[in-house]
Amino acid sequence: AEIGAFAFGGVDSYAYPCPYVVSQLTGLYQAVPDFLDSQHTVETAADAEAYLSRLESFAEGMNDEIGRSAMDAADHGIVPPDFILTKTLTQLRALRGDGGESSALVRSLVRKAAEAGVNGDWARRATALVDGPVAAALDSQIAQMDRHRAAAAHDAGIGARRDGEAYYDLCLRFQTSTGLSPREAHQVGLDQVAQIEALADPILRQRGYTEGSVGIRLTAFGKEPQYLYPNTDAGRAELLADLNRQVAAVEARLPQVFERMPRAKVEVRRVPVSIELGSPRGYAQSPSLDGSRPGAYYINLIDTAIWPRWALPTLTYHESLPGHHLQGALALEATDTPLLHKSLGFNAYGEGWGLYAEQLADELGMYDDFPEGKLGYHQSFLYRAARVVIDTGIHALGWSREQAIRYMIETVGLAPAAAESEIERYCVWPGQACGYKIGHTEIDRLRTVARDRTGDRFDIRSFHSAVLDGGAMPLEVLGRVVDQWAAARMA
Repeated sequence: AEIGAFAFGGVDSYAYPCPYVVSQLTGLYQAVPDFLDSQHTVETAADAEAYLSRLESFAEGMNDEIGRSAMDAADHGIVPPDFILTKTLTQLRALRGDGGESSALVRSLVRKAAEAGVNGDWARRATALVDGPVAAALDSQIAQMDRHRAAAAHDAGIGARRDGEAYYDLCLRFQTSTGLSPREAHQVGLDQVAQIEALADPILRQRGYTEGSVGIRLTAFGKEPQYLYPNTDAGRAELLADLNRQVAAVEARLPQVFERMPRAKVEVRRVPVSIELGSPRGYAQSPSLDGSRPGAYYINLIDTAIWPRWALPTLTYHESLPGHHLQGALALEATDTPLLHKSLGFNAYGEGWGLYAEQLADELGMYDDFPEGKLGYHQSFLYRAARVVIDTGIHALGWSREQAIRYMIETVGLAPAAAESEIERYCVWPGQACGYKIGHTEIDRLRTVARDRTGDRFDIRSFHSAVLDGGAMPLEVLGRVVDQWAAARMA
């Protein structure tokens, strides 16, 4: 409700506050094509008609976005930074260029209808919509973004814009469910960066990397040829096969620390090529509420060089099992959780759990036979701590895009292309990047407090049920839940 007090931007498909209606990560052009292809089922003629109806609504929705973006620019001076608009235009033009019967939007419907034996003139009707109202809306949106790009500023943070400081304070509170000020969060990030660097440093030294910052040494280690996948179709296929093996391996160990496992399975998928330029490096998609569609773990394969083999396992544990898929699927499958609660999202809880899942994988011994993977685990934690520093730096302390990219490369060792994508993501989702490490720190703290309080009555499987069974919640509420669980264990 509070975000509604700001008469610009809105809430995106992840339910995150976002100051920009259309960007490389937000807008219907970014969400609808993938939804229609990966989630819209076609089993009957009515389903196919619904697909066509959604194509028509897609065009109408983009026209609505054009109006909202125009108002934000004219009335509030809210326009994305120039570099965000450049990437947005690249993606919009790629979608616009995919027309005719060969369009992915058309082929998806035709393929699904054929597989289901649903006869109809689907190709012609879908093509008429794609080349008609959808193309016209895309042309109008591209023209608007071109106009905005010509006059856009280079300032990366929302704090530099009208009402931006108050907007960011609210975003930070929403995304972390804490009362930390931007400067307090910034210092938390700096402190944790130093702590994690101290863990990664000796591992790098053992491998002969002794000069430069931890991030610079991680960059060098990430270029060792034996850890790189070929940047080819075959290399990408090998990478996806490795991810599937990692999911299966960790799944076999999870009964040691969980009382229940989700019924819904998780599939490893490549981020659609049409949106990979602006998409996150990896993300999860929840299974359907009725269990008919599995969950998905998406990985961005625009360039396999951003994924050395030692960096992949910890991402797998974060996005699939025991991370987002397990947490989200268990919430959806819970029989005593209200439907509304199942659909709520609290960033610090969800992303904090994802990072905690990486810790659990380490505790389960997933790196015992692959010690280089432990370095990837430390890099992941370093990366999330650096996010807190960077996000607050960009939006509250006046950091430039270039300063933030340099810090990410030098501190974490991300490849330049990956660092650029990450920083531009933070520019569009103020505060979101802070939820990971702040959320993880609180979940881990609650476990320590509960273990100390319950002593030999502590049971990790029961503790995890307490954390997960109620669905997503603010960290303050989670603290009360864990407190009640500990009291019951001692009764």
